[in-house]
Amino acid sequence: MTEVINVRFRGGYKTYFFDPRGLSIKPGEDVIVETAKGPELCTCTVGNHEVEQRLVTAPLRPVLRIATEEDRRTAAANRAKEPRAFEICQQKIQEFGLDMKLVRVEYSFDGSKILFFFTSEGRVDFREMVRSLASIFRTRIELRQIGIRDEAKMMGGLGVCGRPFCCHSFLSEFVQVSIKMAKEQNFSLNSSKVSGACGRLMCCLRYEHDVYDEEIKKTPAVGSLVEVSGGKGIITEVNPLAGLVRVKLEDKPETPKYYPRDDVTVLMTAKQRKAENAAKNAPRQKKQKNGGENAENAAENTVEILTRPNLGEDEKA
Repeated sequence: MTEVINVRFRGGYKTYFFDPRGLSIKPGEDVIVETAKGPELCTCTVGNHEVEQRLVTAPLRPVLRIATEEDRRTAAANRAKEPRAFEICQQKIQEFGLDMKLVRVEYSFDGSKILFFFTSEGRVDFREMVRSLASIFRTRIELRQIGIRDEAKMMGGLGVCGRPFCCHSFLSEFVQVSIKMAKEQNFSLNSSKVSGACGRLMCCLRYEHDVYDEEIKKTPAVGSLVEVSGGKGIITEVNPLAGLVRVKLEDKPETPKYYPRDDVTVLMTAKQRKAENAAKNAPRQKKQKNGGENAENAAENTVEILTRPNLGEDEKA
């Protein structure tokens, strides 16, 4: 077992393990930790506790100290410089005519580096601009290209549900989302209905996917031939979470009804019905095809007869 604390960096919701090095740190306290980019200020989310060694990613970096008032003032001073750096970088982007959108600027805790986050549809040659920025700020400049989902996570905002973006409020990592999830949950496949502010599929489609996936396995598919208390019919609609299916009865097709899926007996699945219909239609399609070919051949013969030149009396002899 290894003693660690969990910390969260500015603008993120993913937590990381750090070695407290004998310090007793409480949740909510600011600490200075050693990172690959140098010392950084972050906030403790879980105090001293032990975890299994396999959960720790090497190298386990140390906590340098609990943040002092001077450290907080330094961090505040760095943040105060960021709007000016953002404005200057915007001017340089226009000056060099670069196809990129600046999203955010961050100063490192010790002021040794300024990090510019931007989005762009393709690769950008910003070397000249970096040299120009370095001559202005007299420090190391780093430009980092991010995706549009990362932009939404950084900037924040309100989703169509009226709540803050999930990625900005509590998601530590982006989840994989597919259009199949929207179909299974009976969402409209209109992109404006299933896409978030970033233009990608909404992350919340993933939240209920496992439940829908499990319930769909228990529910007969649309198009299945079933038997219910009212007779035989075809399923035209399903509601997996409620456990209901809508059946169009053979005797009363004009008034479909909802039935609990447990009260439904499947006589033929949708796939079986589709295969049966395909087998029935195969001879008819073949007959139609042969008829079409015969008609085409007859038409060609007629054209040949009509276009053949008339023979004279001498030629007939």
